[in-house]
Order: sequence, then structure tokens, then C-alpha cells
Amino acid sequence: MPTVRQAVLELLRSLGSTTVFGNPGSTEMPFLDRFPGDFRYVLGLQEACVVGMADGYARASGTPAFVNLHSAAGVGHALGNVFTAQRNQAPLVITAGQQVRALLPNQPFLGATEAANFPKPYVKFSIEPARAEDVAAAIAQAFRIAQRRPCGPVFVSIPADDWGRPCEAPIPRILSPDVAPDPALIAEAAQALAVSKNPVLVVGPEVDQEGMGPALVTLAEAIGAPVLTSPFASRIAFPEDHPLFAGFLAAAPQAVSDALAPHDCVLVVGAPVFTFHVAGEAAIFRSGTPIFHLTADGDTAASAPAGTSILGSLRFAIPALQAALPEMHRAAPAPRAPTPLPQPADPIPAAYLLHRLHLAMPEDAILVEEAPSHRPAMQAQMPRTRWGSFFTMASGGLGYGLPAAVGVALAKPDQRVVCLIGDGSMMYAPQALWTAVQHGLRLTTVVINNGGYGAMRSIGQAMQVRDIPGIDLPGLDFVRIAEGMGCPAIRITHPDALDAALREACRAEGPMLVEVVVDAAVPTLYHKA
Repeated sequence: MPTVRQAVLELLRSLGSTTVFGNPGSTEMPFLDRFPGDFRYVLGLQEACVVGMADGYARASGTPAFVNLHSAAGVGHALGNVFTAQRNQAPLVITAGQQVRALLPNQPFLGATEAANFPKPYVKFSIEPARAEDVAAAIAQAFRIAQRRPCGPVFVSIPADDWGRPCEAPIPRILSPDVAPDPALIAEAAQALAVSKNPVLVVGPEVDQEGMGPALVTLAEAIGAPVLTSPFASRIAFPEDHPLFAGFLAAAPQAVSDALAPHDCVLVVGAPVFTFHVAGEAAIFRSGTPIFHLTADGDTAASAPAGTSILGSLRFAIPALQAALPEMHRAAPAPRAPTPLPQPADPIPAAYLLHRLHLAMPEDAILVEEAPSHRPAMQAQMPRTRWGSFFTMASGGLGYGLPAAVGVALAKPDQRVVCLIGDGSMMYAPQALWTAVQHGLRLTTVVINNGGYGAMRSIGQAMQVRDIPGIDLPGLDFVRIAEGMGCPAIRITHPDALDAALREACRAEGPMLVEVVVDAAVPTLYHKA
């Protein structure tokens, strides 16, 4: 009979999950002992980095990532990015060490009290198996649950002495991650779209997550309706150079209502109805406008304040709706106004930096963003046109972007990954650069240095508050931070030097960081409340 360790390693091999993201401690040593040569251990220097890297890897690869954290405090360090992974619907199987079973009744050093409850409610499944013999089966079950839609993180706590105990290997089995939508509701949505005069689509990150982008484009073209990206979409939702693409919804109720008011039917695909960041009245919910909502996320569906939610995987829902539609002939919506080209200036305008970065990036590059105050400018200057080419966090929690970019680069080693990150965000997880250096990743990190938390400045304007402490960040030197971890870096303060630096960083064989000092002007994220 194999040991728990042998059974788990063989399970991971059978699942193709031989990359382990971790930060080791004493309670993990029995699992890591004589680590097998056919596995890859990706070391993160802090547990939040570990989970962020695994999240990026899972989302870019489309497969679950296996994570091994340290007991108690290590899990605590990771929880911010566990929360983000849950919002991102990233399939992570997170394991953590626990003290040996004999010591647990006496509150031992490194013992995790109620370990399975610690990461709740931000994991889909959480367990510390009652017996060592159950550990391998619990991990197998965790993999199945992590992949069931909506995907998300799961957690297994494992006492250190369990790894050497004998156990039976789990029986291989398959659980389909997808469920089909109600045909009657699909027919109702198709009828409403057929009789509508001016429908609109609002699309979100589930489309790219399920690999249903081309099918969605075909559906939108059949309907002949403009397409808007949902607020805070964490992936590309529609090709932003397509004639039907109509722009991005803001995370403000009044703005959403104003954008949707001209339309007599709303089809929401793979997104919440709707994500808001500021308070206000969304008149669309009381207008009587039909809203149909395709999603695999039951919690999102249940929380929608209006409309008909049709639960089911988009893999089934989009083709079913396409098949139910009659042939329609609508006039093409008016094209979007072209985005003005930003001009160079001193100090460098953030929009100009983003425009030049877009031109410097290889055509197949993947963009990972954590620069919230500059997202509207990024959307204007860096249109995403390829599926799988954009990732950001759905949670709003900082400290995700750089580790996620490392994970994406590990999953896509033949593509350039560009991490666009604010100076405030960069300081949450700069140690992820070290991992990029160790693995020689093709990662370009562009730090937008506006001397503070730009999003807070903008939101303060909208809320009409002022003199807030803790927003300015003087004295940071990102070149020295990067070079201290072995990453080449350059600081740009004048537009004349910008293009050469961006080209060099986007062609480097390994990681490189470019810090760009930009105009500290406060961008407008939301109108005043």
C-alpha cells in the first residue's frame, strides 16, 4: 500500500499538475522530502505572492494550479489573494501544513486552530481530513470541486505526520465541470431578442474563461447589437477592435443606467448584473426593460437585482441561444468615435506612456494590469483584441498583478508578458520579481509612478473629501528595488527616452523593469456623487 505522499504525487502526475507553487515551512517538509525530479517547485518569497502566481498560472493555462502553503500564519499571509482568486474564479487547489496530530489538543507551536475554517468563505471547499488515510481522496475531491463551474480555490489542511501513513490511492474518476441551461428560458430570451428593436449585449470575463470568445462574436453578429464590457471585467470580454464593440461600463449605477437606457432588451453574458463601486440609483432595474443573464455562477445569478438569470455553462448556453434565434437583420450600430492620440509632454502624461507601450509590445503579448487609476486610459490606448491577452483582478485587492504576471509567464513561456502596475500596487508584492529572475521569464514590468495612490485621489474627488492622509508615496526607487533582486531596470522621467526603454524591455530575454514617472494629475474614474 502506498504512503499518503506517494498516492498524492501519483495523483498529481495523473492530473498533469506537476508544478507546485509554494513557500516551505517545517510542517510541509514531509511532503517536500526528496522532491521528485519530474516536478517543478516554484518558490514565492511570501505566501500572497505564491497564491497570486498560482492564480495567474491557472487562468492563463486553463488548468488547476497546486499550491502548498505554510501552516496558520502562512495561510493568513495568503488570504488577500485567496479572496482575489475566488473573485477571479481561478481554480486553485491550496494545501497547507498542520502540526502533527498528537500535538493538536495542546495548542502547539505552528498549530492551526480550526484550520479548515480559516480561509472560509473564500474557498469553495475546505477540509482537514479526519484520518491520514483520507488525505489523498480529499485532494482528489478538491481538484474536482475547483474545476466545477464557477471555478475557484479550494483548501486542504494536512497534518505533517500524515504524509508517511499508508493509504489506498484514490480511484480515478471524471466529473464534468459544465451544466446545461434551461431550454425554455433560452427560448424566452431568444424571443425577446427577436422582437426587440434596439437590444444591447453586456459581456464579461466568463466568456474568455470558458474559451467561448469566437462563439460569442458569432452570437453578437447574429443579433446585430452593440456590445459593452461589464464593469471591472478581469479578462477580455469582446475584441475591442470589432465594429460592434461599444466600450466599457463604469462601476456606477447611474452610469450603467444611462448607457443601457436607450435599449429595449439587455443580454448579459458571463458577467454579474452589475458590479458597482459607488452608490446611486440604477433606474434600469425598475424600468421594465427585459434583462436576460447567462452565467454559470449561481451566487452571481441570485444576487442580481433584476432580470431573468439562466444558469448554465456558456459552452452550452451560447450555442443554444444562437440556435434558438431567428434570422435578424438590424442596421449596424454607429461606430465608436476614434480615440485621440495623446501627445508627449513633460511630465509624461500617463495616456502617452500607455499609447507608446502598446506600440512597443509584440503582437502576441499578454497584458496583466494592476494600475486602477489608469484603467480608463489603458482601455482607450491599449485595446485588447485577442482572446487570452488580458488579465487583471476582479476583487480590487492590491498585491495581485505582479505575482499573477509571473504565473502567466510560467504558463506561457513563449509569449511576452507585460505587467502594467502602479507604484502603490508594486509595493504590495515586489518580491515576485525575484521568482521571475530565477526562472528567466520573459516578463516586462512597467511601473507607472505618479507618487501615490491615484485611485484614492480620484475616488476622493468623486466623494468630495479632501486632506486624506496616507495617499502620497514619496521616496520610492523601483530601479534599486528591482536590481536588488537581480532584475535589470531603468527609470524614465522624460518622453524622449521612453520609446527606447520600452522597446528594450519588451525584447529582453529575461525580466526587465521600467519605472516611468508620470504626471500626477488625478484621473476621473467616477463623476461626483
